[in-house]
Amino acid sequence: MTRNHRQTHSMKKIILILGIVFPLFSHIGLFSQQNNHNIAIIGFYNLENLFDTENDISIDDEQFLPHGAYQWTPERYQKKLNDLSKVISSMAKEYGGVAILGLSEIENRGVVEDLVHTELLEQFGFGIVHHDSPDRRGVDVGLIYRKDRFRFLGQKAYRLHYPADTTFRTRDQLLVTGILDKTDTLHILVNHWPSKSGGEKRSMPMRNAAAQLSMHIADSLLNANPNTKVIIMGDLNDSPTSKTLTEYLGAKGKIKDTGEKDLFNPMWQLYRDGIGSYAYRDAWDLIDMIIISNGLLHPAPGSYKYKGVEIVRPGFLLTKTGSYTGYPFRTYAGGAYQGGYSDHLPVYIILQR
Repeated sequence: MTRNHRQTHSMKKIILILGIVFPLFSHIGLFSQQNNHNIAIIGFYNLENLFDTENDISIDDEQFLPHGAYQWTPERYQKKLNDLSKVISSMAKEYGGVAILGLSEIENRGVVEDLVHTELLEQFGFGIVHHDSPDRRGVDVGLIYRKDRFRFLGQKAYRLHYPADTTFRTRDQLLVTGILDKTDTLHILVNHWPSKSGGEKRSMPMRNAAAQLSMHIADSLLNANPNTKVIIMGDLNDSPTSKTLTEYLGAKGKIKDTGEKDLFNPMWQLYRDGIGSYAYRDAWDLIDMIIISNGLLHPAPGSYKYKGVEIVRPGFLLTKTGSYTGYPFRTYAGGAYQGGYSDHLPVYIILQR
């Protein structure tokens, strides 16, 4: 989701959240210095318009050209690649780094290839899963994975249809299946649901339809085997407590309420505690989520189990000065180049066996 921020009131509220809530959360200390061989980190990151500098006549990418509105030069593109690689390579280093990372707002497979071949990421040997979506802006979802830890088995894209508007186009939902560390078969559904552009009320039915599609995909897997390990991740453009998540997707906010074929949303409690991944108009929202099936809550002995969730927020990912102090340090704000990373913070879950 990309919006042009505008300052409305003082930043007291957002600074309070950053200065008090996040430090309290960061000291929870789920697994400090445990055996990394028995821990797997699975994350998601909205990269905020990772476009190359070449014109693709099939999509609306004119802003992201050297002579376009954003003056998106090869130098700026390379800087963004290097900056993103710094974030990804530093994610969960105390647990051995990220094993699987879902991505959104990527223009094509080529930009992901450029990303994983940066100096900082080359060493991890990431594989790539990508699918071209019908989104008019040309942004897709994808996934990268450590080939030494995840054996890719297959992928399938699901198109979101919205009968009320036959001209509607958005990102496909990408299902990736593979085996983690030779023991656990995972089904990972990467999403980027429709934004709130045009107003929340007007856009909500589109997100509800996206949630129903995700639920249908998950149900088809869980009805075949309730112990199946399903992970739904992405920029869902809505809050964990919204009806879109709780009713149309059916994601539970508490483990004790999660039945055999239910989904559990670890972000629900974080959001209620005032913790977010995206800032807008002096307030945090938590729209980047990783939702899991019961198979990761009550697995068989020797397989991976959900242990915790984190929002990545080192100091360099936050804006230090100016109108957007305390917000995620983004690449563009108000149409002006900022030289930052993304308007979203990365998130990840911790699995342990």
